[in-house]
Amino acid sequence: MAKLTNRVEANGTSFHDTVIKTTVNKLTKALGKAQIIGNDGKDKVNFDWICETENGDIFTIYDWKEYRVLDLDEVIEFHIGGKNRTVTQEAKEELLEILD
Repeated sequence: MAKLTNRVEANGTSFHDTVIKTTVNKLTKALGKAQIIGNDGKDKVNFDWICETENGDIFTIYDWKEYRVLDLDEVIEFHIGGKNRTVTQEAKEELLEILD
């Protein structure tokens, strides 16, 4: 199951057209506190979780270009980044299981 990780291999992950619609609070409840938080709307990303799949593949979950302070209970589209589309799709499936 998807979980937060302290592994530093998130460099090199990228967006492969995989998204998930949910809230910051639901992601926080399912995964824990985001490792990167700057909910001021000044940067391209306000929240970023670095995670790994059950198979140990690294992926990231982040809001993208909202450019505003986010309401933590607002449903928005989060990007899922990974080394390839297979990883991001696997991550999405695992996330959907734990968000239910």
